[in-house]
Amino acid sequence: MAQPSTSAPPAPDTSDRPLPPDRRSLAPDLARGIMLLLIALAHAHLFTLFIGGTEVTTTLLDRIATGGTVMFVDLRAYPMFAALFGYGLAQIHRRRTEQGHEWRLTRGLLRRRGLWLVVFGVAHAALLFFGDILGVYGIVALLFVGVLRFRDRTLVILALVWLPLAAAAHALLAAGDAVTGQSTLLMPDGFVNELLFRLTFYSVLVVLMFLSTVVPFLVGVLAARHRVLERPQEHLRLLRATAFVGVPLAVLGGLPLALTKVGVWTDPTPLDVLIISPLHQVTGYAGGLGYAALIALIATRLNASRGPVTNALSALGQRSMTFYLAQSVAWTVLFSSYTLHLQLTSPVVAVGIAVAVWAVTVVLADLMRRRGRRGPAETVLRRLTYGPTR
Repeated sequence: MAQPSTSAPPAPDTSDRPLPPDRRSLAPDLARGIMLLLIALAHAHLFTLFIGGTEVTTTLLDRIATGGTVMFVDLRAYPMFAALFGYGLAQIHRRRTEQGHEWRLTRGLLRRRGLWLVVFGVAHAALLFFGDILGVYGIVALLFVGVLRFRDRTLVILALVWLPLAAAAHALLAAGDAVTGQSTLLMPDGFVNELLFRLTFYSVLVVLMFLSTVVPFLVGVLAARHRVLERPQEHLRLLRATAFVGVPLAVLGGLPLALTKVGVWTDPTPLDVLIISPLHQVTGYAGGLGYAALIALIATRLNASRGPVTNALSALGQRSMTFYLAQSVAWTVLFSSYTLHLQLTSPVVAVGIAVAVWAVTVVLADLMRRRGRRGPAETVLRRLTYGPTR
């Protein structure tokens, strides 16, 4: 079975009420906008597996693309988005508490939001992309909404207890691949066959994604409680330490797996595989949080004088759910057997396609910003969660 690590979907924008751009904190939106690029890279790389059947070819550029994806993208961007989802849920809780809403009502609203995310996610997985994360976010919201009232210490303890579960899941997956000698499945042809493949694969993948989401989700809740991204200038020491330790740690932790993927380490034993897979996954948490911290540091410098590029990336982040789904539409058009059915066998070509798709979404998001239009997916989710606007 293929590693789920290449799927790095984003956290939807979960602020309680849409705020004007000049009142929104730049860091979360900028992070979502930039990390949608990593999502595109991860997903395009995944299609080289499910269409081409291999991650690597004999060319040097393809080896570089594969190794770079493993060390900088796979399970590196994903934890950041899970943390942003937790951050957003905690923001809703805080704002509604400040407005005087009872916990019972807030809990019901967040669970209703989670339920609709599950519906969105299952439909997305069935019709467009098997690596959906929206449904996983919905399950986390349904099961873990109570942690929003936990003390900081309890959140930390729960994250530390959960961390070995997530690592063990990836170790078992790697062990299964090592025993069977099968690391991926090829996408079948035909609309019905692809639909059944997506649903079958998603039913397994959603469990692994859920186990991998909880830890960064809890970290995001803790960060929101202290407004780390909303007031980054008050947490510069923490952000610098997280960025300049977390990102290098993730790169080093991903290096052993990358060496096996590019064919440099040709004879890893089953025990080696059992070690390097959870190492890759656990250090990915550090990398994802490091990326978030690094972007927050950049946002502190850009906030005072936002240029057109910053505004465009922020606009994309504000509509992250819409353009996350839009990316999946692009993959379906490009790669499905009943559409263009492109044969994606080169990791370098996958990188080029990913960057191009992401660039188009940046332009579209900026056009929507200029015209004052919100993301349609965010609008629908909000209406379903809160009811008709009066």
